[in-house]
Amino acid sequence: MKASDVSAWMIAALEKEGCIYQDDVVDYLVKSGAEELLKENADGNQVLAKPVLSAFLKYTAETVVWVKPDRYWRWRVPEDEPGREARG
Repeated sequence: MKASDVSAWMIAALEKEGCIYQDDVVDYLVKSGAEELLKENADGNQVLAKPVLSAFLKYTAETVVWVKPDRYWRWRVPEDEPGREARG
């Protein structure tokens, strides 16, 4: 599995659900045997590796925002400030 495949899966999940949680993507990669696309963060949790995030950003830079406190992505709305991160 390539990072672009994961990005396409994430976009499809966004289209279906309206948001996608990082934990759901991690679970998907673990179950798919693609743990090479994950890394361990400073807290010891598995998170998406840079190639996956870069591929996802390439296709969603203007349309998706990251909600950091809850660790999920959602579609951008007019009330969102510029940039990738949103408040909720």
